[in-house]
Amino acid sequence: MMKISVIDTGFFKLDGGAMFGVVPKKLWSRLETPDENNLCTWAMRCLLIETDMRKIIIDTGIGDKQSEKFFSHFHPHGEDTMVGSLANQGLSLEDITDVFITHLHFDHVGGAVSKGVNGKLIPTFPNATYWSNQVHYDWAFTPNAREKASFLKENFVPLKEEGVLKMLDVLPYNEVLEWLPGIDIGFAYGHTEALMTPRINYQGKTIIYCADLLPSPSHISMPYVMGYDIRPLQTLIEKEWFLNKAVDEEHILFFEHAPEIEACTVKRNEKGRIVVDKSGKLSDIIQL
Repeated sequence: MMKISVIDTGFFKLDGGAMFGVVPKKLWSRLETPDENNLCTWAMRCLLIETDMRKIIIDTGIGDKQSEKFFSHFHPHGEDTMVGSLANQGLSLEDITDVFITHLHFDHVGGAVSKGVNGKLIPTFPNATYWSNQVHYDWAFTPNAREKASFLKENFVPLKEEGVLKMLDVLPYNEVLEWLPGIDIGFAYGHTEALMTPRINYQGKTIIYCADLLPSPSHISMPYVMGYDIRPLQTLIEKEWFLNKAVDEEHILFFEHAPEIEACTVKRNEKGRIVVDKSGKLSDIIQL
């Protein structure tokens, strides 16, 4: 048996222009409302997968170990935390057996490492195996100037030093890797090098944890590509392939960053464009 639960870890803010790239504010602000500083609120929504043998967390949120100055740039807020959301499921950090990291940007992996009582950086989930891939790890360890501020070594190097980090093979964007029973892994190279998107087979449906290939339903329209992406034209290629399969195979898309919408399905409209079909809580979409 498999059980899936949404694990909320709070919200943060990012510049609206950066989140929508070349799309003018006049257009994207109809989808996401900016504040007086042009910042939009985004979720840091993780996923818990429980099987007979494993308790798996996908991504970990921003964590709490960074400096006040660092957090002042991103305004983390909200009452939800990893610890609290796990407790709502009757679990603790010690219960987690596996932590799957889609990629090593700070808002996805910051919660993977914590400060111990003596200030030493230690794995947040003491009994877990952590999962990444060597191609992406090497990319993050020696970052380009564009992504350097997003790859903070304190978020992932301690995992390797503690010997709890395992590496998966990588494949092209249009192939999937078998990982665990019921869970395959897709890849994307537009946002960052070798980002991974878990695909969970659940109750006869496929739920895809989109990560930053598709951070929200506001990014489904083809030109809506983040300014953070290192290869925006590659993102367009990957989005087209990804969304066409999502329509044809009736995938459920799970959003890590959408402030309110957890998941959706997609369809082609009368003009042949891919748009949101049903959206809302993951639990509701699964029942449709």
